[in-house]
Amino acid sequence: MNKYLERLYNGLIKENPTLVLMLGMCPTLAVSTAAINGVGMGLSTTAVLILSNFVISVLRRVIPNEVRLPAYIVIVASLVTVTELLIEAYLPSIYEALGIYIPLIVVNCIILGRAEAYANKNTPGLAVMDGIGMGLGFTVALTLAGLVRELLGAGTAFGYTVFPKEYAVGILIQPPGAFLVIALFIIIMNAIGIKTRQRQLVESDGCDGCCATCAMRCEDAKEEEK
Repeated sequence: MNKYLERLYNGLIKENPTLVLMLGMCPTLAVSTAAINGVGMGLSTTAVLILSNFVISVLRRVIPNEVRLPAYIVIVASLVTVTELLIEAYLPSIYEALGIYIPLIVVNCIILGRAEAYANKNTPGLAVMDGIGMGLGFTVALTLAGLVRELLGAGTAFGYTVFPKEYAVGILIQPPGAFLVIALFIIIMNAIGIKTRQRQLVESDGCDGCCATCAMRCEDAKEEEK
């Protein structure tokens, strides 16, 4: 597979940031009460991801290694500020629905994670494609979660009534509903062979889910190497 297309595939399916890597769960759980909210947050994050990956990749040989994380945060914060102002000016309804979660994109672990793990090690072209793939994967996950919660919890889809609200399961648009829907998606993905990163570690590397034990194993390995 072409390495550029591979970045799209990885972001959407193999390394989906929400359903496989389990990143960005705070906005996923909070804003996925409606499909349109998922689209708005997903596309906002995608725009920041693409631009931040590009800028960090271009400057990867300029930014000193000792201050790279503060530099990444400054870059991302600047891009998020511009994005927030544009949404507030042109999409006020989305701005009101997303609220505090727009500025919190600055510390979204998806963005900082891709900057550290990929953008600062690869060319601008690949970094941009990685941002597009991860951003679209995040958008799809948020939109699907929002659509399921909105449809079954309120009887609407993108604001349009599908069936009477009296037949809806109200808990799905409450905080517990977010956990139930995301868990359902993960069950489906595991069933079709797309496993979360945590399950991959358990099955391939023998991880028992205990970080303390894992840390001890790492220390033992280092001692053996000496």
